[in-house]
Amino acid sequence: MRVGIIGMGWVGSSVAISTLHAGVARELLLHDVREGLAEGEAMDLAHGASFYPSARVRAVPLEAMRETDAVVIAAGRGGTADEDRLALLRDNVAIVRGIGEALRGYGGLVVVVTNPVDVLTRVVFEASELPPSRVLGTGTLLDTARLRQALGEELDLDPRSVHAQVVGEHGDSEVVLWSSAKVGGRPLRAWPGFDRWREPEIATRVRRAAYEIIARKGATNHAIGLVTAHLLTWALRGSRRVLTVSRVQDAGLGFDGVALSLPTIVGHGGAEEVVAPAMDDAEREALERSADVLRRAHADATG
Repeated sequence: MRVGIIGMGWVGSSVAISTLHAGVARELLLHDVREGLAEGEAMDLAHGASFYPSARVRAVPLEAMRETDAVVIAAGRGGTADEDRLALLRDNVAIVRGIGEALRGYGGLVVVVTNPVDVLTRVVFEASELPPSRVLGTGTLLDTARLRQALGEELDLDPRSVHAQVVGEHGDSEVVLWSSAKVGGRPLRAWPGFDRWREPEIATRVRRAAYEIIARKGATNHAIGLVTAHLLTWALRGSRRVLTVSRVQDAGLGFDGVALSLPTIVGHGGAEEVVAPAMDDAEREALERSADVLRRAHADATG
């Protein structure tokens, strides 16, 4: 498999090293508008070839990305600690739109990581004219991982034993599906010692996680690098995992044309089939509000 990464800042470089360790790419192509940065990252990563599965790493011009099986878009400006993800729109829409236009007719998968990831997934979809299943954003995969980690700490369990999801926007309007969360097949709210009154506090901790990290180190990069590498692995190997990725939705669930995260079967074709999640009435209303936030943000950015 050949994987390309566009944008070699904090996030792009973390995606690169995680992808190499995952062993999904036989060749990793790197691109950045700062040509020397991509070349330097390629050299640095190549020097570690003895410590990850065999792969060739090289810097390439943007047009070479068309020769890959999957492209990761990590280009753009990162956020600050006092800035929500949607505030990044003004600077990042033009960047990803240009990349999307350059990928028209592309035969692989496009994975959008740049924030605000949901609106930008829709922008890339519209600019590239690719099928919606082949343009997917990392969406709330990271939020879901953060939720499971937080609940694992709360319950003194491995996070992989916790089955809970965050849907909607990757951002301030995201929705935790508490009503369907389970641990070992048992509803979370029936788990011994779990206090459901702590749900709002946990949800806030998950939602605010990026801001807390950015305030301390200036960016979030390692966890999203791992998330993206695993997403690439599962998609390119056709694993058909159910993941909370972002894609432009069709009319079936009432979110026609909006890019947001819902449980989705991910395989060779990308975000192949959206699975309607179990939600209570309050969660459904919150998800509809999240969709409205994303509709307005897209209209403001592109209107």
